[in-house]
Amino acid sequence: MGDRALFIGFGQPVRGREERAVQVFGEFLELFGRMEADGRIESMEVTLLDPHGGDLGGFFLVNGSEDQCAALLNADEDFRRAVIDAGLIVDNFGVVPARSGQAVGPEMALYGEAVAKLGGSAPATVSQHNGG
Repeated sequence: MGDRALFIGFGQPVRGREERAVQVFGEFLELFGRMEADGRIESMEVTLLDPHGGDLGGFFLVNGSEDQCAALLNADEDFRRAVIDAGLIVDNFGVVPARSGQAVGPEMALYGEAVAKLGGSAPATVSQHNGG
């Protein structure tokens, strides 16, 4: 599995646009299915959160390599159109690049170095979790 991901979070549909929000959700599922089939991403999971009083209603987690995730953000017109559509009909929509799998360990090592500069003790490194 790749060591990068895109966290695509979303809140509630804009009032009065719920029907369009359901359509756009389906379009995202179809888009990610095509992307997985043609190798633009490695995998995708969707999660709907139970009501909790917060702004986040659910998220897509798109997994891939650094190149795959960067291409979605910077050059994939289908993805960019879907993001624009979603941003118009869903509150609190956002796309956040993330590190996963084997990239977690090195990222935590950088964090540990920064903590050590503050005079604290560095956290334990992540070596076996998430495939690292």
